[in-house]
Amino acid sequence: MDLLTMMVIGIILLVVGIFFASILLKLGKIALSILLHMIIGWILLFVWNILPFFKIPINILTMLVAGFGGIIGVAALILAKALGLY
Repeated sequence: MDLLTMMVIGIILLVVGIFFASILLKLGKIALSILLHMIIGWILLFVWNILPFFKIPINILTMLVAGFGGIIGVAALILAKALGLY
């Protein structure tokens, strides 16, 4: 292979590599955000269950609602429990 062909292939691989790296970083940022929200939701549910009011069970469904909803998700769970929906 001559030098020009190797440079063109190198530049193409560099551009494709940067493109895929940016996609992976965006996906990682989204996954980290969801994980952080789930941890905050779990902490809020745990704190709510320490209080002497009604208890909200901590299971996968309530974790997902609290995780994807954040503070609003926990508020929705509290409201649903107060209304007797579950």
